[in-house]
Amino acid sequence: MTENDEIKRLLSAIAFQNDQAAYKELFILLHNRLKQFGYAILKSNEEAEELVSDIFIKVWEKKEKLTTIESPLLYFYTTAKNLAFNRLQKQKRLQSLKPEEWLMQVNSIYLNPEELMMTAEMLNKIKRAVNDLPPRCKLIFKLVKEDGLKYREVAELLQLSVKTVEAQMAIALRRLGKCMHIELKTAAVRSLH
Repeated sequence: MTENDEIKRLLSAIAFQNDQAAYKELFILLHNRLKQFGYAILKSNEEAEELVSDIFIKVWEKKEKLTTIESPLLYFYTTAKNLAFNRLQKQKRLQSLKPEEWLMQVNSIYLNPEELMMTAEMLNKIKRAVNDLPPRCKLIFKLVKEDGLKYREVAELLQLSVKTVEAQMAIALRRLGKCMHIELKTAAVRSLH
């Protein structure tokens, strides 16, 4: 079951059964990611926390409508982005904030190893390599690889062209490939000695 399918299942339980356990499970599943995404825009932990609270209040208020959403993960990120920019507008900060600035403020989001069998050392090297990516590249990589968004969805969310997303993913994969290639060569040399 994909993460989007899991979110759809939880939204259905919330909408049709008023299932508070499903609501709590959805909150736990999305809270940290939405807070980090909100922080990247708002640059305030308190405001990012309030943003997540606002999102989950809307979830409960609009629970019946949310069951028809095809890509709920994209919906939650888009809602977070829109609510964050609304907050900035109210605070008169929007004029001075460019998308490039909030992209550079992205916090580290842990890489999902996609259930590959790796050593802890190798996984740490991959995480370091991802964290060493340029900010925009890192954000795009994590939205695609960790959250499973399609290039088109990431482009829409970040207001970029699909070609830009493709180019950033190519850069990320090339850099990670170099990191892994060097690591694999080193491991092979060590095993010969």
